[in-house]
Amino acid sequence: MVFEAVATNVDLNEMLRKEARKLGLDAIGIARLGSSHELAARLDYFLKNGRHGDMEWMEENADRRGDPRRLWPEARTAIMVGQSYAPSSNPLEALEQAERGVISVYAKGRDYHDVVKKKIKALARIFAAKSGADVKVFVDTAPLMEKPLAATAGIGWQGKHTNLVSREHGSWLFLGAILTTAEMEPDRAESDHCGSCSRCLDICPTKAFPVPYQLDARRCIAYLSIEHKGHIAPEFRVAMGNRVFGCDDCLAICPWNKFAAAATEHRFAAKSATDNPPLAELLALDDAAFRERFAGTPIKRTGRNRIVRNALIAAGNSGDRSLLSTIQTLLSDGSPLVRAMAVWSAKRLMTDDEFDALKTAYEPSECDPKVAHEWALPIEGHAL
Repeated sequence: MVFEAVATNVDLNEMLRKEARKLGLDAIGIARLGSSHELAARLDYFLKNGRHGDMEWMEENADRRGDPRRLWPEARTAIMVGQSYAPSSNPLEALEQAERGVISVYAKGRDYHDVVKKKIKALARIFAAKSGADVKVFVDTAPLMEKPLAATAGIGWQGKHTNLVSREHGSWLFLGAILTTAEMEPDRAESDHCGSCSRCLDICPTKAFPVPYQLDARRCIAYLSIEHKGHIAPEFRVAMGNRVFGCDDCLAICPWNKFAAAATEHRFAAKSATDNPPLAELLALDDAAFRERFAGTPIKRTGRNRIVRNALIAAGNSGDRSLLSTIQTLLSDGSPLVRAMAVWSAKRLMTDDEFDALKTAYEPSECDPKVAHEWALPIEGHAL
């Protein structure tokens, strides 16, 4: 019979943990897929309030995202897996280096989708062979709410910043899931250990948390700098500082990080090309140079125009007039998204007289309404 290799769920549990450690995975837990409607209710509230911004894909898959069994009706258990990407130094320190573009810790190394999924697929193959059950692997590639499932599986709890927090790994875990038809004994869900702490809420530069445990993505710098494809509203630009891809503030400030050792997976280590590069280098990127520099990282998926848009905002906040010559060349860039932020950036770094002269030279030739709107906005304050 197919189940002779492993007699009990206890044996399967022990085997899973042993094999996960061999593969270099840092956390594992088991959750039973039940009939709770809490996930769907929370997602429905998030979407009805428009807090997903222009991430239409969340709305399109809301029914399946709210219940994993809609994704795969035969599934009975979720084997949740975590991989640490904890940095060796405090990411908040980079915010003081105004001449550099800060990149979120998770994106500085090899794309986690490739690294983690390969390990979880290997674990799933071993489990399937031992149990005889069917399996499907997911690493942020399907409408599956990994964070609440990981909390149910005992890996951590969803903190007030809505991200998963682990007593062992802090806020620095990549998550993946193996859904299986096997009936497994679940682990005990992790309880909330945030207590009265509100550091993650207090540090947010754009006040993206309406209340604890709720996020408004439309105000989140991670969303604005990565997911948002359009022009970033003026009210958020100064608050972005020198962040050009993502934001680690609410993660990095969490007190539970003091227990997190630096990640041992060397492929997550920062490369020189992605370790908070100089703004001057980011502003000079054309599409080919962008693709070469960020090949194999999560940054590549965002595309050159959005990264340069973000770098222009950072340049406008830097107070560094040496960037003006490059900024001015971007006033003629092929992307309206880039041209618009070049206007804002130049406006922040120039004197009123200098900008008036620049406006006379460039504005009459601008036909894109969004870019023309940037030229027309009043100067509300300089970065100098």
